[in-house]
Amino acid sequence: MPTLTIREKLEQREFNVLSDIATKSANSKGRKVDEPKSDMRTDFQRDRDRILHSKAFRRLKHKTQVFLSPFDDHFRTRLTHTLEVSQIGRTIARALDLNEDLVEAISLGHDLGHTPFGHCGESVLNELVDGGFYHNLQSVRVVEVLENLNLCQETIDGIRTHSWGFKPMTPEAKVVQLADKIAYINHDIEDSIRAGVISEEDLPKDCIEYFSSDQSKRLNKMITEVVNNSIGKEDILMGEEAWGYTTKLREWMFANVYNDECIAKLEETKARRVIKELFYYYCVKLKPVCPEDKIIRVVTDYISGMTDRYAVERFKENFIPTGLKSGAREDYLFKLAQQSFDNR
Repeated sequence: MPTLTIREKLEQREFNVLSDIATKSANSKGRKVDEPKSDMRTDFQRDRDRILHSKAFRRLKHKTQVFLSPFDDHFRTRLTHTLEVSQIGRTIARALDLNEDLVEAISLGHDLGHTPFGHCGESVLNELVDGGFYHNLQSVRVVEVLENLNLCQETIDGIRTHSWGFKPMTPEAKVVQLADKIAYINHDIEDSIRAGVISEEDLPKDCIEYFSSDQSKRLNKMITEVVNNSIGKEDILMGEEAWGYTTKLREWMFANVYNDECIAKLEETKARRVIKELFYYYCVKLKPVCPEDKIIRVVTDYISGMTDRYAVERFKENFIPTGLKSGAREDYLFKLAQQSFDNR
């Protein structure tokens, strides 16, 4: 009998251990471009690693989650949000015997196309681009076109459908869709309290009575509700009562934090101007060198890939006047050195 590769052993283990509804890597619908299989890793493990090593993933550490460019190191960024989604998703997948590698790959890639300055940046591009701008679709463009990672169809589908309004084709993608909501509802509450925007007493009392005011307990209950309600079923869903309170909490956050003109978010007006001015500036600048019908697409790709601080630096460079710089006068340094040499 021929010896199985490590990948083949892992694929066989999936068939032996995972749920009947779990997505098996050996049964993947494949990649757009066929390529040799790895002897060491399954296809979904390779997807995860490609995303983890991508440039777009590294840039997430300097992209806003909710509060712009916070000086407090404990506020979430788009990267830490992504890691929390991955942790929650893997916990649910492991409990339900689903494919944890696929969940991790989708989780790590789901926000690669997000703009600088969080949802504020996304809303500006949505106004400027014909047909709108959607970060989930831009994330797909990142992995398919801009970095050409050649991922499996299941991973790409999960990235595309992590936002509400899209129907996932795998149970693992459904897990990420829920994990994303669970993650941002809970960590955004914590960050908003830290920022002084809200207090625990402000939160809807019936939601807190159901989930607890304790961050860890509330998060644990949401995850547990998904697992307990999905065991042995064909679908991945939170219990009806729990989902009702989760939805109410999410709507409350939109009304009181995400869409509220609170003091901690007043900088968004400035951020919107940065995105808008850069957009118009680059559209004009590209006219001599880019086909007219491609300009908006190129500018959208460029700006959506920026980090907060890179966008600010480009704004300063193009719109803020600076004084004449004469250059560093280091010739004096070498003059002193020469004098020291001559006076030996």
